Amino acid sequence: MVAILGVGTTRFTQKIERTIVSLGVEAARLALSDAGLAPTRIEGAFVANALGGMLFGDTTIGQTLLRDVGLRRLPIVNVENACTSGSSALWLAWNAVSAGQMEAALVLGVERMCVPSLGLINSGRTEIDTLLGLVTPASFALRAQRHMHEFGTTRGQMAAVVEKSRRHGALNPNALFQRTETIADVLAGPAVADPLTRSECCPIADGASAIVIGSGRLARELGAKVRIDSAVLASGGYDNPADLARWDTDTKTAATAYTRAGIGPEDLDLVECHDAFSIAEILHCEALGLCAPGEGGPLAASGATSLGGRIPVNVSGGLISRGHPVAATGVAQIAEIAAHLRGTAGARQVEGAKVGLAQCMGGDLAGDTKSCTVAVLSR
Repeated sequence: MVAILGVGTTRFTQKIERTIVSLGVEAARLALSDAGLAPTRIEGAFVANALGGMLFGDTTIGQTLLRDVGLRRLPIVNVENACTSGSSALWLAWNAVSAGQMEAALVLGVERMCVPSLGLINSGRTEIDTLLGLVTPASFALRAQRHMHEFGTTRGQMAAVVEKSRRHGALNPNALFQRTETIADVLAGPAVADPLTRSECCPIADGASAIVIGSGRLARELGAKVRIDSAVLASGGYDNPADLARWDTDTKTAATAYTRAGIGPEDLDLVECHDAFSIAEILHCEALGLCAPGEGGPLAASGATSLGGRIPVNVSGGLISRGHPVAATGVAQIAEIAAHLRGTAGARQVEGAKVGLAQCMGGDLAGDTKSCTVAVLSR
């Protein structure tokens, strides 16, 4: 068994001037304090950061910031895997603890993005699709157009994802956006890539999130209440032509995670998914088996994915309202699920939550998902 011993997440914001180191140190210290573990009990650390090298020339950031936490002379692995950087770090740590290589490990995702030189996130100068203009908003806009054409999904249904996200985010003290927004407001916003408006696109943010995981023995010692039943990492198949109305990589990764955890989608009490754009949550709900293919739009509009609904999705506010500091996102999703399973999520608590799923993806620029992670947690 691999258990979550402690979690810690900073406020996700665009208004602070802080270094990557200070953000990461804060989250790591919060997680260690929550676990009740001294730094000397940690036997390895996996630190995710996607943009520090490009923006600030920062490399081996894990060793730099964990030095200030008191984690030294132990294995430290730095991880970059686009938006799944943090959840990929969790996957590595989960495997290390499962294999008995470490009894306790720290997982940390940290990102500073609010700088003038950032620009649009893409796959860089080596990706032909990016060079031809298929940057991230355009890629998701193509998926939205195809889904609307094939299934009759409406702009109002996509806007309902944002309206729900804003309501949830207003309940999360760590979320970037703390305001509500109507469907009419979403639809009236500035266009980014047809049919997506600005409110349907997740905002960049600065922030960090950390988790301490440990063995079953350590979990019993500390009285930990949440375990990670499965953690799966996969890459896309790059099929040509790509099916833009479905995420096959999502479906297959989730199926593996369900099988390894011994559950099905009907057993879930809540989900955190990679809603980088409104259409993304709709596609993920279908791929995760929360509804049939093509039914993600009606599901969003029905209220079933809202707090108090049949299957709450992104009660944290998700990427759209909590914000998206790339490498911190996947870790923050796990921390959010853990809070609900522990019954400590406050005003946004999903009552009686026993099983949760966190899904993240990265690099949807070439018609397929470059990386996808799914983790199942239970109380």
